[in-house]
Amino acid sequence: MDYLDHLEAEAIYILREVAAQFEKPALLFSGGKDSITLVHLAKKAFRPGKFPFPLVHIDTGHNFPETIAYRDWLLEEIGEKLIVGAVQDSIDRGRVIEEQGKNASRNALQTVTLLDTIEQYGFDACIGGARRDEEKARAKERIFSVRDAFGQWDPKRQRPELWNIFNGKIQKGENVRVFPISNWTELDVWHYIKRENISLPSIYFAHQRDVVWRNGQWMAAADILQIEPDELVAHKSVRFRTVGDMTCTAAVESEATELDAIIAEINASTVSERGARLDDRVSEAAMEERKKQGYF
Repeated sequence: MDYLDHLEAEAIYILREVAAQFEKPALLFSGGKDSITLVHLAKKAFRPGKFPFPLVHIDTGHNFPETIAYRDWLLEEIGEKLIVGAVQDSIDRGRVIEEQGKNASRNALQTVTLLDTIEQYGFDACIGGARRDEEKARAKERIFSVRDAFGQWDPKRQRPELWNIFNGKIQKGENVRVFPISNWTELDVWHYIKRENISLPSIYFAHQRDVVWRNGQWMAAADILQIEPDELVAHKSVRFRTVGDMTCTAAVESEATELDAIIAEINASTVSERGARLDDRVSEAAMEERKKQGYF
């Protein structure tokens, strides 16, 4: 067994532990490479049977069209159930107030939509693709991360996970966020995608696109960005290292159109994957504060 076999085996073990310990788990699906990898691992863990959980997508309404198209293709391909929680519904019901202005984003609003979706369907465990190397706040969490009845995370309530023993016992109203690929790195994910021949949304590969220079990064030149007359708009060859809300996800200039070129590019990069997410640059503790509020 090579190191990818060990990472795969650990992730499959964790997914099966979730199925064994929880009554109503769900797999949070963003359409990004990490959640796509989780779906592939779930197929290995549970086929030929059906998944013991639905996929849940929290849709900001400002997703990349390529991501939504891929999501719909994948669901038809695997034949599993999808639940969509829409941020627009939260706005319409007055649960959240949409931000205004040049740098307005719905990214932070999805926390409320996620918590409402968890409560509506009674999920007691939510599986996600967070990795410890993404951001320091995520490195603080265990693989089983307990959230209280308000969906909030308290780093002081971490449970030990000695000898890969995962404690899923919770009180009524609490839930657990589960991170099966927590021990993987960005490069591990890309090597695994290559080995397993996993399909991805096209925006992960270099393509020609209109982009606007904003806050020191190239953003997709979409109407929702409210592009100002004095902002530089250019047509460039770019790709996206991470997939999120279009208003806070930056592109990187790239000519990498195949997996080997992407892997070489990441190997040479001195900027982390989350460096392309403007929402993480609000403050040094931006991610940790959002996690405490219930963000994934």
